[in-house]
Amino acid sequence: MRPRNFWPWVALGSLLLFNLFFTQGFARLEFRDGRLFGTLVDIFQNGAPVMLLAVGMTLVIALGGIDLSVGSVMALSGAVAALLMTEHAQPVPVAVALALAVALALGALNGVLVTYGGIQPIIVTLVLLVMGRGVAQTLTQDQKVRFEVPAFEFIGNGTVLGLPFPVLLVAAVALLVGLLLRNTATGLYLEAMGSNPRAARLCGLRVHVIQVLAFMASSLCAGLAGLIAAADIKEADVANAGLYLELDAILAVVLGGTSLTGGRANLVGSLIGATFIQTLTTMLQMRGVITEHTLIIKAAVALGVCFMQTPTFERLTRRARSAEAA
Repeated sequence: MRPRNFWPWVALGSLLLFNLFFTQGFARLEFRDGRLFGTLVDIFQNGAPVMLLAVGMTLVIALGGIDLSVGSVMALSGAVAALLMTEHAQPVPVAVALALAVALALGALNGVLVTYGGIQPIIVTLVLLVMGRGVAQTLTQDQKVRFEVPAFEFIGNGTVLGLPFPVLLVAAVALLVGLLLRNTATGLYLEAMGSNPRAARLCGLRVHVIQVLAFMASSLCAGLAGLIAAADIKEADVANAGLYLELDAILAVVLGGTSLTGGRANLVGSLIGATFIQTLTTMLQMRGVITEHTLIIKAAVALGVCFMQTPTFERLTRRARSAEAA
């Protein structure tokens, strides 16, 4: 019996080992001006938005749902924060709080329409994927909103004890969610509802409330990711912020071993999957692979890792071992 997350760890470990030996400068770390620099640091810093999205997506997928709107929520939260600081002269705490409040409201809308409206999650979140970015483009008149606010830029580029703040933010959010899943009844309820919603309802669980909260948590993580993305480049780019990242988040969750049918939340696996995706992207960029080819390679490798976690691959492995023994 293999341990949990065996194949995701194998895939990530193999990719890291390959780069340590064959990618020049991959393992180099340097402490300069009170900050740690290096490719490994960049992987976690640049991958922070996808990691946050993967944390929230894990909760929704564990319920048997899906959230395609997270990329648009990222764009909208970044736009709201930028507009509040530039056009309305609001302080950073107010801009951040209102941007996250918008993200929570969108998550609540998703949850209510799915839970009480009876609409399929893929339909509801697909509509918000289109509408959310449209609202962001309307608010900004489809223009990039530039800003120079050091306190806000700290969210994307700041350091604490030499480590990038986005990395520490991801660690804090993941730790909080992990504690809720493993040390409280919330995780048990979540997985019970994902396995059998009708049985969970008959057992007296507040199914509707938990579903709404899961979508709100997913949108809140997307809102945080949007703030990081905007702070990192000092502008709200509504046309490109979070574009296609919902797919990376879903892929990270699947790579980590969480079933799309629901019933199990593998948070550690999702973070491994997100790290794998970012490591692969960074490796290809360092080797000069063009974007179009990067997408093809990422898709092929991801399919391979997913296949390694299927019963079919397990059967093929057992047959190969039996043939060798014979």
